[in-house]
Amino acid sequence: MKKDKKSPSIEAHFKGLPDPRYHNKKHKLVDIMTIAICASICGADTFKQIEDFGKAKIKWFQRFLELPFGIPSHDTFGRIFAAIDPKDFQRSFIDWVQAVQDVLSGQTIAVDGKTLRRSFDTSSDKKAIHMVSAWASENGFVLGQIKTEEKSNEITAIPQLLKMLELSGCIVTIDAMGCQKKIAKTIIKKGADYLFSLKGNHSELHDDVKVFFEGCLKDKFKDVPYDFHETVDGNHGRIETRKFWTVSDINWLYGKRLWDGLKTIGMVESERQTGGETSKERRFFISSLDSDAKAFGKAVRNHWGIENSLHWTLDIAFREDESRIRKDNAPENFAVLRHIALNLLKAEKSFKGSIKTKRLMAGWETSYLEKVIGKK
Repeated sequence: MKKDKKSPSIEAHFKGLPDPRYHNKKHKLVDIMTIAICASICGADTFKQIEDFGKAKIKWFQRFLELPFGIPSHDTFGRIFAAIDPKDFQRSFIDWVQAVQDVLSGQTIAVDGKTLRRSFDTSSDKKAIHMVSAWASENGFVLGQIKTEEKSNEITAIPQLLKMLELSGCIVTIDAMGCQKKIAKTIIKKGADYLFSLKGNHSELHDDVKVFFEGCLKDKFKDVPYDFHETVDGNHGRIETRKFWTVSDINWLYGKRLWDGLKTIGMVESERQTGGETSKERRFFISSLDSDAKAFGKAVRNHWGIENSLHWTLDIAFREDESRIRKDNAPENFAVLRHIALNLLKAEKSFKGSIKTKRLMAGWETSYLEKVIGKK
């Protein structure tokens, strides 16, 4: 049964965000956040563009914001976003997502990282930040995110992110970097299942699963219970055949008992034909799911979709990799701002254009922006 949803309004869910300012509070924080979110929806990718958008739309904003001193300057927006505690901003974001979007049981939640390439600051020896995000494949929503300074620290960041989310009944998919016993335990405790890719970071486990499946293929799975599924896709002269195998009779697997909930191992064989050339690749997985090759294949493909549905969209529609926002907490908080805008644009279904076109439309038509933010 669906729970009753709270108001999706921006003001309702971000008015409780702690104000980092101890003095000089002439602009209300909820006004600043509302202007920034609306501006980001409409194509603003810098603090100066947010200020300019606010000034262009001041009469519209005055209909529902107090704005006692008008539109804040870009310096004010920059200072606020640099000072806000990212943990507070993330909590407000997650609370808002859970209020406006159901996370359906059985849905794939893909967890993956992305480096904000231009967030480094050479003058202060600050490295580019790396954000780990959780993405709901069916809903197309970002559920939450957390920063890690370096990609290797995804191992510690992922459990922190998962603990903040409602995951009961979902399938959490993570690439090889997140294939860790602690992360498996966290997911099982949250009432969810996991699907982890295997690579060199667990070389013995990877090699054991690889040798097993290669032997099974050679002997045509003689005396080995298994499940199988196949898909064929093609366009623009390319044909891709994917074959999926799952096996749950794995008591022989060394270290199985060390992984909470581990039930199944899986293999994907991808064969791509382009022109006269053919390439083949095999990937191996462990999972807490029962042996169901079709469900396994769907979860694997949903995880691959995060590259196109989230990372690619942030780069193309929001120009994230070009962003030079670098000061203090501003890069991390601006990344959350993009996620808020992306979620709102995805949730609005009346206009069928791309996210980039939706941003333009929201900037052109105030009536469409009102639909996006739930004021119409």
